Amino acid sequence: MRSFTTRAALLAAGLVASLPTWAAEAITGDVKQRDLNWHAIIMFFVFVAFTLGITYWAARRTRSAKDFYAAGGGISGFQNGLAIAGDYMSAASFLGISALVMTSGYDGLIYSIGFLVGWPIITFLVAERLRNLGKFTFADVASYRLSQTPVRTFAAVGTLCTVALYLIAQMVGAGKLIQLLFGMSYLSAVVLVGILMVLYVTFGGMLATTWVQIIKAVMLLCGATFMAIMVLATSGFSFETMFQTAVATHPKGLAIMSPGGMVSNPIDAISLGVGLMFGTAGLPHILMRFFTVKDAKEARKSVFVATGFIGYFYILTFIIGFGAIMLVLGKPEFTETIVKDGQPVSQLIGGANMAAVHLANAVGGDFFLGFISAVAFATILAVVSGLALSGASAVSHDLYASVFAKGRATEAKEIRVSKMATVALGIVAILLGILFENQNVAFMVGLAFAIAASANFPVLFLSMFWKGLTTRGAVVGGLVGLLSAVVMIVLGPAVWVKTLGHAQAIFPYENPSIFSMPLAFLAIWIVSSLDNSASAAKERALFLPQFVRSMTGIGAEGASKH
Repeated sequence: MRSFTTRAALLAAGLVASLPTWAAEAITGDVKQRDLNWHAIIMFFVFVAFTLGITYWAARRTRSAKDFYAAGGGISGFQNGLAIAGDYMSAASFLGISALVMTSGYDGLIYSIGFLVGWPIITFLVAERLRNLGKFTFADVASYRLSQTPVRTFAAVGTLCTVALYLIAQMVGAGKLIQLLFGMSYLSAVVLVGILMVLYVTFGGMLATTWVQIIKAVMLLCGATFMAIMVLATSGFSFETMFQTAVATHPKGLAIMSPGGMVSNPIDAISLGVGLMFGTAGLPHILMRFFTVKDAKEARKSVFVATGFIGYFYILTFIIGFGAIMLVLGKPEFTETIVKDGQPVSQLIGGANMAAVHLANAVGGDFFLGFISAVAFATILAVVSGLALSGASAVSHDLYASVFAKGRATEAKEIRVSKMATVALGIVAILLGILFENQNVAFMVGLAFAIAASANFPVLFLSMFWKGLTTRGAVVGGLVGLLSAVVMIVLGPAVWVKTLGHAQAIFPYENPSIFSMPLAFLAIWIVSSLDNSASAAKERALFLPQFVRSMTGIGAEGASKH
């Protein structure tokens, strides 16, 4: 594999890629370590001290498996919605989308919208039924009327694949980001993130993870709001003035207000939308959050709240991007000269992806720059904590308790296995972060979304809505989706050309979801329809009672008594 030599190359390479792929590129590649940013370091450690205090508080209230995996089911819909937003609003999207808007203007909005399109699917199709049918993980729903061992094994594999790919991208991103923002070494940043992730999850479980995500979401929303207000203030709170100033400032002129310049291939554009929409509805660490509320009504409310906060946040990133055009682009104090292809080239210090960070300095000085830098690091911590808990639950609840122990494991032993799995995940995440330091990991987040859309979502969706689904169909079809997504990504431009260095990709598209997801649905339908076994007949007969429970909530898990 070859390392990327400039951050500008990353930006150019990702323009027609999927949103998750591009977002990962926002914080990867070779960077130059900066001087220590003491404002950011002090603020970050204040955040860490506060959240570790919350972890201690949560640990004293985590007594059962339901407490550990789902915070006892006692989180309110509003709190859970804010936590989902905190889990979903990543540092890559905050830095990446604002940089895209600064670079390409109006067309950057397609990515902001892209992050939102999956939430109506979750709201109307998934959230309530998931809460009524499940207990701790989405495998509880997929295996509700199917054979436990094969379905839970497949679901755990899908979860762990998604979590591992996400974790690698987040750990590498943490190291690169902290080199730029804090002046700390890459190794120190990766180890620090891994240790804190293990502490949050091992001792505080879902309750601590939820509050870390809530606090991070509030900090990020407040910081982005302040930046947007200051940008609008410089334009007299007139969007027209803001756009006119940006057009006059940007080298591309009026072209930044024209759509269609970024995703020119219609197949890639459709596949991007499919991957984002259905991938979001198949992300295990997002689905797991619906078990933290007391009932289906609160689950629906949490999606509504999350959608509102996430939508608001991405509107802010659009304003921040245009603010960066006005206040950062071309300003000598935010510019450095690098050598590219033997020629001196002027760019933002740290690359285009630092647009939001430099804008924070422009509108709020060193203190606010430190705050935004600390928020960016806190964002990574919140995301990796949710991922670690999801991966640990797949190991302990789906594999150990349900497959190996056949449901005979005690809660104490299951929690102990989960904590051991969290520690193991933390060690693996640190090692992989170090191993992939100089590699192109951008495709990994795109692959995580593709797996979620092609393997997890079809099985989850059909288990709730199709009477004819059988165990054989779910496992075979899910594996077809998973393997086809992996193969198409590897043979596509993201890996075959950009990472492995071949001249031309075998599979021509960046995002495989438009092909791999229909393949999964087709395989599930064919195998299930041809399955005439006795077990298949029983599984079809159990659909009606499952459907009644999914619609009414009769028999669903309630909140723990504290």
